[in-house]
Formats: sequence, C-alpha cells, structure tokens
Amino acid sequence: MTEQAHAERPSALRRFTRNRRGLVGGLVVTVMVIAGALAPALAPQSYSAQSLLNRLQPPSAAHWLGTDGFGRDVLSRVIWGSRVSLEIGLLATMLSLVVGTAVGSVAGYFGGAADTAIMRAADVFLSVPALFLILIVVALFGASLTNTALVIALVTWAPVGRIVRSECLSLRHRDFVHAAAALGAGHARILSRHLLANALPIVIVQASLLLGQTILIESGLSYLGLGARPPLPSWGNMVVEGRQFLASAWWIATFPGLAIFVTVLGFNLFGDGLRDASDPTLRGRL
Repeated sequence: MTEQAHAERPSALRRFTRNRRGLVGGLVVTVMVIAGALAPALAPQSYSAQSLLNRLQPPSAAHWLGTDGFGRDVLSRVIWGSRVSLEIGLLATMLSLVVGTAVGSVAGYFGGAADTAIMRAADVFLSVPALFLILIVVALFGASLTNTALVIALVTWAPVGRIVRSECLSLRHRDFVHAAAALGAGHARILSRHLLANALPIVIVQASLLLGQTILIESGLSYLGLGARPPLPSWGNMVVEGRQFLASAWWIATFPGLAIFVTVLGFNLFGDGLRDASDPTLRGRL
C-alpha cells in the first residue's frame, strides 16, 4: 500500500462519524449516562414521595409522565431507574469483561490443556439455563444491586471469553508476537503488550453491546422480583407495578418499557457502529 493510499484511509473515529446508526446510538447512550449521573438534579420530584390524592394521574403539565398507584411521579422514577440500570449494567459489564478477557486470552495464547479446560467451563455456563443460575445465587445470597450485577456477570462472561479467545488465537501467530518471543519477552508481557493491546477494539465493541444486554437482563430480573428492591425504582419493577393498571393507567408501565427498549436499542446501535468502524474489512464502505 502506498503512502498516499494510507493517508487517504479514514480513521476509525472518522468512519464512526459517518455511521448514522452509530451516531444515533451514541446519542442515546450519552443521554442515558447524563440522566443516570444527574438523576438527583434532573428528577423533578423524589422517586419515593407518595400522595394518594394524586394517584393514577394521567400525563399533564404537573406530571409529564403521570403518576403511579401510590401517587409517585413516573418521570422522576424513570430518571432514577436509568441510574439504577446504569450502576448495575456498568458493574456487571466490568466484571464480565475482566473475567472473560482474562480467561479468553489465556485460552487463546497458551492453547492445549488450558484452552480445553477453560472452553469446557464456558460450555457448561452456556448450557445451563441462565434463570437457574440466577435463582441459585439469589437463594444463597439474597437480592441486592451488587448480587444482581454478580449474577449477570456470571451468565455473560462465557461469550466474552470465546470472542477474546478467538481474537488471541489469530494474533498469536502474527510476526510481531514471534519477534517479541524471540527477543525474550515473557508470557505476561506478550499477553498484555501485544495480544490484549491489539484485541482492545474488539473488547470495547463487546462492552458496548454487553451493556445493553445487561440492562435488559436486569430489567427482567427486576420484573421477577430478583433485582432492585422497592421503593428503589428500576425499569423492570416499574413495569411490574404498572401491569395491574394497563387498562386504566397505561402510562405507568408504558414509559419504563419504552425506556428499556430505547436504551437497549441505543447501546446495540452504538456497538454496531463501533464494530463497523474498527473492522478493517469494512473500511472501504464507510
């Protein structure tokens, strides 16, 4: 490749800015992060303030998204729900990425017995129903935000490990890895400075996609009563609370349900945009 062709190749950031779906997803992600981080300042009322005189009020100027069966402001609870989802999603994603990246890189680099043992363990976690694992952990340790994040990480690390393993299997046969080994670099240095450093774009893309998945799982757990405990609002338990009022007060369950849909879709679009921007096979198309 000539220097001119190399200079004309757009950077990953420039390719991402050309991806409209990725930009829309990035905007949704940004709005969610801001809403979660500034929930105490953005929420017009306390998420737990009750008023039986104002219960089941439809959307109005006083309550933009209406009130629930206890007279609590739905908009305030949706905003606080984004904070809960973000906290659990970030913690679960971080734990899942740390475990999956560690075991996946070891399996892909060393191969042999280590690879076989790690991948068989991943197969076990992938074959056991996620709800079964969740019920076991909750029964043993109880339901809390931390335990919810641990449970989600428990059921999501295996796919991450497989993806990182696949990338490391490809990278370990590259010339720069052989050159580093010939110069006396140890296994730890090769793993950290050469394999994981080059696999970082894949890990970042996986993190963005996994965040949407963890938020969806957390909402499902809260719907089953295994996530955030009332009165702390979660989009999942808000949907549960509004289920009995679907015919008379549709807004209680509809708005948190829309928040789940838009947020997960936003993270998926953002992750797809990052993947397309970092994929060298798609550089000529963006």
